[in-house]
Amino acid sequence: MEALLPLLKGHPGPSVLVFALLFRLVSWVQRRTPVPQLVKQDEFRHWRWRNLSLSLVHSLLTGTWALTCAAASPQLLIRLDSYHTPLSYLLVCVSSGYFVQDAADIILSGHARGSWEFLLHHAMVICCFVYTLYTERYVAGAVVALFVEVNSVTLHLRLLLKLAAAQSSLFYRLVKFINIFTYVAFRLPSQFYLTWYIVHNYSRLTHGGFFLACMTIMNVMILVYFYRLLRSDFFPPRKSKVEETGQPNGVKRFLRD
Repeated sequence: MEALLPLLKGHPGPSVLVFALLFRLVSWVQRRTPVPQLVKQDEFRHWRWRNLSLSLVHSLLTGTWALTCAAASPQLLIRLDSYHTPLSYLLVCVSSGYFVQDAADIILSGHARGSWEFLLHHAMVICCFVYTLYTERYVAGAVVALFVEVNSVTLHLRLLLKLAAAQSSLFYRLVKFINIFTYVAFRLPSQFYLTWYIVHNYSRLTHGGFFLACMTIMNVMILVYFYRLLRSDFFPPRKSKVEETGQPNGVKRFLRD
């Protein structure tokens, strides 16, 4: 790790691209794995399954990694703008590669218009993470931001089950409750702690306005998504949008919520 760090810090941009290609390779390998028959029959479902499967791999990896970094170096939770470890820097580099790959996958597969929310989120994350890699500031903050990936594990698993039309299964019902728990325990606190830290230390932070603007936008997004999540899983309408419209857009919306 100590030998690798100078290479990463000396060439953060190319390093991110290398990790993006590695995630692309993982995606290529995943295409060889079996998928449910229902997913195979629909082009959008098939693409979404592949995309979410890679997202699940990223979440399992980086969520666990972020918690490990914090447990090994508690200073990461206190000095968000000025402290980092070799392991935390590598984590941000790897995660940046994933977001670059995922944004490229969305655009190149022709789903940019229907996935604009994800692209907006990815653009802000990439800008923030690449800034931290080049300046070596806010690396700890990026680690805290990656705590949300613990919740992303259940979010992605939930959507994979929806893709397979398994909402009536006991496993789906269990996942949706765990998902709400991890949303409240990891995603919301992480976002709001980062926002509080920026506001509380605003006068001494470099480019604090940029990070505050990004956090504000993302806070609005996660609250809106939380509302949609609760409505979809616990207060569903009498008829789904798919049933009401019978249009592909309804299917896409159904599989996003």
